[in-house]
Amino acid sequence: MVARINTPKIMTNRSFSLPSSLVLGFATLGLSIPQAEATLLIGNTASNNIIVFDETTGIFHGDFTTPGNGGLRSPDDLTFGPDGNLYVSSGGNSGGNIFDAAYPQDSSVLRYSPTGQFLGVAASGNGLTRPYGNAFGPDGSLYVSSFRTNQILRFDGSTGNFLGVFATDNNNGLGSANGLNGPNGLLFGADGSLYVATEGTANSASGDLVFPYQSQVLRYSAEQVAGILPTTTPTVFVSQPNPLPESFGFVSLLGLVLAPNNDILVSDFAGGIRRYNPSGNLVETISTNYTGTTPSNNFIGGLTFGSGVSQNNLYVAGFDFSQNNLGSVLGYTGASGNPSSFTGNVYTNSSLVRPIGITSVPVPEPVYSFWVLAGFGLFSFLSKEKLN
Repeated sequence: MVARINTPKIMTNRSFSLPSSLVLGFATLGLSIPQAEATLLIGNTASNNIIVFDETTGIFHGDFTTPGNGGLRSPDDLTFGPDGNLYVSSGGNSGGNIFDAAYPQDSSVLRYSPTGQFLGVAASGNGLTRPYGNAFGPDGSLYVSSFRTNQILRFDGSTGNFLGVFATDNNNGLGSANGLNGPNGLLFGADGSLYVATEGTANSASGDLVFPYQSQVLRYSAEQVAGILPTTTPTVFVSQPNPLPESFGFVSLLGLVLAPNNDILVSDFAGGIRRYNPSGNLVETISTNYTGTTPSNNFIGGLTFGSGVSQNNLYVAGFDFSQNNLGSVLGYTGASGNPSSFTGNVYTNSSLVRPIGITSVPVPEPVYSFWVLAGFGLFSFLSKEKLN
């Protein structure tokens, strides 16, 4: 099995400058011009930065964060929080021996403003060891996958204070059948349940990373999330599926995203996307083999639905390991594709180097529309006053 361990420059068509007071109003509300566009952010695990991509034009607009900004290293999951800020799982390589004194100690979730300014560490310590997935729960808490300790940890979403261990593999990181083995992507479903993609990994007794278990999607019920029931026994929402023909013969479920109809889509690092209905039944399989080789020369990272005019389209991060991990964004109109051959759009750019994390920038349409109209009204008023 192969383990995956190994300031935005946005162009606008505006030809005039808004009054400084109005620009300040936009900034205060978190409504910058880039947010009005259909924009994606993609995390580069090999160059330690986050890149801006325009879904509408297919153009890459440079850095959202410069390499290493705020200590960013090997960024993984990207999540916009309820406060409008970006939360990024960060920390060194997940491989190696966990007992080695040289094992990376920089595991954390970092917080950035909507314009890429580093705002501090949102979660760290308390056993957090190579965070992958992160997600905000119904109560505003930040849930984080601790990949190497087989745990999900809870932090206060505002202060970063540690709130406790939400769930473990019940075996001190050594893994357990149908347990929390190598937790990856996290997703809160429409029913309030927490869904977790697991890679099937665990630690050996000597501290090495091993792959003894199945890669699955687990479900912690709304009652378990609320603390009414213990989290010792999650439900297996998706058992390990058969490897897809385009893969190297293994399965490594990674990212999760909720579709508009409440289906759950799961990306497989080894290749392919699988769509499941709320009952856990397979609905569709989508090929991600954009390199067109057998087996595929590309691996797959996280996935997200677009924003604004692209909100029904699916976007996936991927990279070609035969081309020095050159990255691409894959786009699927209507979030659908062919199960046996790649039929999406490919946007490849040299600024993408082994990308994994991907998310769309939220578009606060109603509020934005109101303030844009108000802004243009104010601009028109000021222009008339100046002419008079």
